[in-house]
Amino acid sequence: MNEIKLIAFDADDTLWGCQSYFDTVERAYCEVLAPYADAAKVSKALFATESANMPLLGYGSKAFLISLIENAINISDGKVKGDELALILGVGKELLRLPGRPFDGVRATLAKLKDLGNYHLVVFTKGELLDQESKFERSGLRPYFDDIVIVSDKTTDAYFKLCERFNTRVDQFLMVGNSFRSDIEPVLKLGGWAAHIPSDSIWKHEVVEEYDHPNLIRLNNFAQLQSHLSATGTILNDYKPS
Repeated sequence: MNEIKLIAFDADDTLWGCQSYFDTVERAYCEVLAPYADAAKVSKALFATESANMPLLGYGSKAFLISLIENAINISDGKVKGDELALILGVGKELLRLPGRPFDGVRATLAKLKDLGNYHLVVFTKGELLDQESKFERSGLRPYFDDIVIVSDKTTDAYFKLCERFNTRVDQFLMVGNSFRSDIEPVLKLGGWAAHIPSDSIWKHEVVEEYDHPNLIRLNNFAQLQSHLSATGTILNDYKPS
């Protein structure tokens, strides 16, 4: 019996939209830098800059904003103008004001899971503390969760510590998220359960080869989650190994 005690939810692009806003900012960014390089070159260089900065800056809007500025200086050979940098700062700061508007079905599903009283419900996300906390507050979803846990990266060790924090065995843990790389694979490696809800757009850094697994639940939308949990908190999974 796969009785679940702890359900953790990714935040960005699982509970509310995020990557589409980053994509919009990047398109505007490429337009600002059009005098120095075409959009494909700017985007490729930006991704390389972001990747190089991850060990120092981590993830999130503020790290992205610093990479925007650094990349603009590099790709323009230091010729980027003050007013162009001001435009980049302006569009970048908009990411710090994302609405955190829940996707369809999120609020109703969380309310039903909360009412069952079978689980600890937490938000488990990576990124910058203030940025993620602010989006969480703007979302209006706090009443449904016991806690929000923000980490620098979602490693297997981070997931194990999350289970320890809530006195839960890993086989009693279910992670719900859109990124196979960050939300799904580390949990499956630990022996936990994972529900994958693909998003319309995904950051290139999160792209990884996917695979089937007995502890993997594939969902088309958030509202389908409840149909995979019995009234007592047991996983209902129709996976059939080949």
